[in-house]
Amino acid sequence: MTDSNNRHSKHPIDAFFLDRWSPRAFTGEAIVKETLLTILDAGHWAPSSGNNQPWRFIYALRDTEHWPVLLDILSPGNRRWASNAAALIIFASRTYRLSKDGEKKPAYTHSFDTGSSWFSIAAQAMKLGYHAHGMEGMDREKAVEVLRIPDGFRVEAACAIGKMAPKETLPDDLRAREIQSQRKPLAEVAFEGRFAGEE
Repeated sequence: MTDSNNRHSKHPIDAFFLDRWSPRAFTGEAIVKETLLTILDAGHWAPSSGNNQPWRFIYALRDTEHWPVLLDILSPGNRRWASNAAALIIFASRTYRLSKDGEKKPAYTHSFDTGSSWFSIAAQAMKLGYHAHGMEGMDREKAVEVLRIPDGFRVEAACAIGKMAPKETLPDDLRAREIQSQRKPLAEVAFEGRFAGEE
């Protein structure tokens, strides 16, 4: 059993997994580019099927010419709070792999693999005193256009990275949501032998 960060696990997992969460309140403090590259490097060492490494990270540091471009890709609801982050990242994944003869073949685990790189980034950010908040809400068509993402790549998600601020810095409606989320019981998502539950 593990208790940490207002969370509880019935199993003896490392407290790091309970301490990691996705805040919306950021200080607006800048991040040094080398620190962000260290965080991205952790993501680039994530595991992938056949070492295909399908992930691509398009990033912007606050107060640079690229910042408003990436910020504008986010949904209005996410822009409200992500504007105070130190860095933004758009994740894309290559949907194919190249065979030895140069033929493009489907890469069935491209999203799965890119998800592993996202968690590596979130973990490294936390180890350096930052927090990362992943986001689904954005304009994917705009991302493809303005970031010049080529055919054969899928825009997966976005994330904001920054130093955590007190939740009182958020608007009232977001402040009420600034709590560590809980999880379903493990038995609802882990099944021995065959799928169970939702059918």
